[in-house]
Amino acid sequence: MQDKQIPDLDRALGFTIPSRHARGRLVRLGQALDTILAAHAYPPPIERLLAEALTLTALIGSTLKDAGGQLTLQTQSETGVVKLLVCDYRGGELRGYIQFDAEALAAAPADPTLFALFGQGYLAITFDQAATGERYQGIVPLDGETLAEAAQSYFVQSEQIPTLVRLGMERDADGHHRAGGLFLQHLPEGEEGRDRLHTRLDHPEWEHVAALGETMGAAELADPSIPLETLVWRLFNEESEVRVLAETRLTRGCRCTPDYIASVLAKFPPEEQREMADENGMITVDCAFCARKFPVPVVA
Repeated sequence: MQDKQIPDLDRALGFTIPSRHARGRLVRLGQALDTILAAHAYPPPIERLLAEALTLTALIGSTLKDAGGQLTLQTQSETGVVKLLVCDYRGGELRGYIQFDAEALAAAPADPTLFALFGQGYLAITFDQAATGERYQGIVPLDGETLAEAAQSYFVQSEQIPTLVRLGMERDADGHHRAGGLFLQHLPEGEEGRDRLHTRLDHPEWEHVAALGETMGAAELADPSIPLETLVWRLFNEESEVRVLAETRLTRGCRCTPDYIASVLAKFPPEEQREMADENGMITVDCAFCARKFPVPVVA
């Protein structure tokens, strides 16, 4: 058990409840979240949405068994305030950004609903397996009042797995962002990987686990003074066995570096590079994830 005086941040913790055929994941974000948000200076509603999306991405992404695998969460809408939201997770590294219509946001309520932000939008979750090179993507409408509810619908519709997602956000007295999340799933046939022939939302095992999970408050999830192990104990201390799995450390990560960008541009023929360059012979590449510009000289 961690020292309660040490803030429990930027960590994911998995657990299973064998007798209930359930698995779960808890996440709490701190500096990693602050670093990503600070790069963009988004208005509060957009900032909060990205914080929720990053927490959700960490919850799902940290379940990947393939260390080199990647989880990408993306939303898209033609009619809402938010035109594009992209977050991804790979090896404990998170990144994300949002493209939005500032005028439409100004006309929206101060605390806009999911529908006000996206209109008729869609949620896509993509799993890329590095070991096998396989890719799987599911797309569902952005239904529900929150991003958490939309994610639950995704797993029920695309994966046929009963799922509960809880998210919590706060900003402390020093202006630091804190976010936490709970992710619960029911695998009624037992071990992961087996055919789930009898998955149903009203399974008594799942109803029990979900009812307990729904008691977890947003403030508890975001509170860095409460270790994640303590949250697991609070929820499931009456179960006969709860197995806590290895933790995953979380950081802000962006794969854009001058060397990487130069290597990508080097794949273009010299004449195309010259067409992309400005009058000073420089190609400026914008990274939407970290909001930085990388000037790269054209090689003669």
